[in-house]
Amino acid sequence: MKVRTRFIKSVIATAKSDAPELPWARGQTRKALIAGRTGKRVTLARSA
Repeated sequence: MKVRTRFIKSVIATAKSDAPELPWARGQTRKALIAGRTGKRVTLARSA
């Protein structure tokens, strides 16, 4: 199997598996990380 074919198959398999985390979903986690550095407390709201 060529490297390019294997790469494309892995990308397709990843896309079909669990939904990737979208950029706007990372905002809460990033906000909590930044708040941890500054000493503020942030509550994360996670969806199912």
